[in-house]
Amino acid sequence: MNTAVRCPTCGRSVEWHEGSSWRPFCSERCKLIDLGAWASEQHSIPGETVETEDKPKDSDEESG
Repeated sequence: MNTAVRCPTCGRSVEWHEGSSWRPFCSERCKLIDLGAWASEQHSIPGETVETEDKPKDSDEESG
């Protein structure tokens, strides 16, 4: 029995089965749109902010 799901990008109905190449997306285009949204930080997973130290790799102060 196949299950129909909605494409997270465009909302089109997609059959969820082993032959669905782009599941849960309806196409490679929708998959790449979603990937681009993650890469440009339009999507994110909520959590606490991690603070990092901004130190230059080659610092004259350290050598002396």
